[in-house]
Amino acid sequence: MDLRLLRYFIAVFEEQNITRAAQRCHVSQPSISSAIKQLEEMLDVSLFKRSKQGVGITDEAHHLYPRAKRLLDQAHTIEDLFKGDDEEQHITIGVFPDLSPRRLAEVLKKMRLQLPNLTPKLVDVNAECDLRMTVDVLRNQGETWVPLWEEDYILCMRPDHELATREFVLPEELHQFDFIECPPCEAHQQTIGLLACSDLRMNIVASGEHKSQVMHLVQAGYGISFLPDGVLETAHDLVTVPLRAPRMFRRVGFTYSSDKSRAEVLSSVVKLFMQ
Repeated sequence: MDLRLLRYFIAVFEEQNITRAAQRCHVSQPSISSAIKQLEEMLDVSLFKRSKQGVGITDEAHHLYPRAKRLLDQAHTIEDLFKGDDEEQHITIGVFPDLSPRRLAEVLKKMRLQLPNLTPKLVDVNAECDLRMTVDVLRNQGETWVPLWEEDYILCMRPDHELATREFVLPEELHQFDFIECPPCEAHQQTIGLLACSDLRMNIVASGEHKSQVMHLVQAGYGISFLPDGVLETAHDLVTVPLRAPRMFRRVGFTYSSDKSRAEVLSSVVKLFMQ
């Protein structure tokens, strides 16, 4: 049986009007009438009683309607089995604050181009999510790590600071300079510890929980600090000076729980960035 006939029948049954049924199905009234006539001849029954007020529904139409609806629903289900690659998919990504805006945009652009049917939702890194974009030291136990990029820590200050014109700075030359600390930061603790080994220290005059807060304090003139180069992408009013010391950097990547590793959407994202 032609499913189109059933679709037109359902439209007439529900609208109880040939004109509205034709508009709903985006066809002409003669097409609807012809289809109903063809269906009636095929089943050898009368489905509708036509009048100037519209159409009346026969007992046979009431009997056919639920079965026609069920057949069309089953047909749509079969079609959907083979539309998986074209359907819109959703993923929630928890994003750590103060990541490189440029690199973050590049990651999202790659997802848009390579996974066009994927709709991302960005939330706070601590919110419920499928995938987290964060730094490696904050990866939870048992999570899988997919590296994305690295950010170097750079000594930064205002242009009017006395170190701003230096070609480079040695760690011991930071002794007694006003310093803005980010307590969770390993790079800051590494530098403070390095100076302490030589009985040197910096004056901790302020602190921030996030890197952008530390940057604002540097911009306000409270002192100097080390910040990832990604955070400093928008800080055009600050000066950076190389520090002659072992490299300090942080790794940024995706993390996800192992029990989610088989999820189809998550798997497609992970595979994209592990290539």
